[in-house]
Amino acid sequence: MAHTPVNHPLRPIYRALGALTGVYFIVFGVVGIIVNAGEGLFGNDGGLVLGQQANMFWSIVSILVGAIVLAAAVIGRNSDTLVDKYFGWGLVGVGAYELAVLRTDANFLDWSVATVVVTWLLALVLIMAGQYSKVAPPSQAGAPRQEREAQNA
Repeated sequence: MAHTPVNHPLRPIYRALGALTGVYFIVFGVVGIIVNAGEGLFGNDGGLVLGQQANMFWSIVSILVGAIVLAAAVIGRNSDTLVDKYFGWGLVGVGAYELAVLRTDANFLDWSVATVVVTWLLALVLIMAGQYSKVAPPSQAGAPRQEREAQNA
């Protein structure tokens, strides 16, 4: 894609942000499983997990999402850019669905507004990390920004 920056100077920081997001999802899921140990898989009366509402199913999904994001960040080789972008946009979609059905019986993940907001923020961090952590050989990367700006001046 022509609009995706390649070999961004801050890519290690963006990759670390993606990894930290994965770690957060794993911690959230583990604490969620501990808090909701006596509840059913899709229970709607779960406790607060790190200030957010969640049930056992969302806790398990959070662990899986976090593990995949963290593994992609550790592996690198542009797998993290794809995982971060797709999971980021997927979380935006899940958050929009949950916000739409928040006070209905279709709220099968037992989310609250705080859970939607935190999920959207983490999704935006993943999307940002996916945009700026792409790596390519110097022959395919194009001229650095300083050279492009000097040529246009």
